[in-house]
Amino acid sequence: MIKLIPFESQYQESLVTMILDIQQKEFNVPITREEQPDLYQIDSFYRGGGGEFWLATQSGEVIGSIALIHIGNQQGVIRKMFVKKDFRGKEFGIAKRLLDELVARARQMGLTDIYLGTVHQLQAAIRFYEKNGFERIEKTSLPPKFPLIPIDDVFCHLKISNY
Repeated sequence: MIKLIPFESQYQESLVTMILDIQQKEFNVPITREEQPDLYQIDSFYRGGGGEFWLATQSGEVIGSIALIHIGNQQGVIRKMFVKKDFRGKEFGIAKRLLDELVARARQMGLTDIYLGTVHQLQAAIRFYEKNGFERIEKTSLPPKFPLIPIDDVFCHLKISNY
């Protein structure tokens, strides 16, 4: 059975390994463990401002993740949304469940807008976001407190009332 749970430290290495495998091996994104210190600062980086980091697990294995950063001004940012290749698609519905969980939390927090940045190599992910109400925006349209990642080259916005 697939469970969605808030991040727990026992899953730290499994989470990092899953994310790096997807980024580096599957999509050839040139990013390292060291360039993602947030993965080792879940409590301070994500939860500190009222956000959260969720995991999708099956039999104790991390198979998906999504995180919400609260950046103030009723705005949030999605980070670290990944699903292992063998668990993608409508058959499992993991990405949709993770996104639904994040949007529900964002609503509880009184957020009105969610933003994200990604890389153009992740075309299926970009299509997923667009199917779920996100619209592409220019980098110059991001809020001032948006935490930029240098490799991101595609940016999207969701008005929560449209979800």
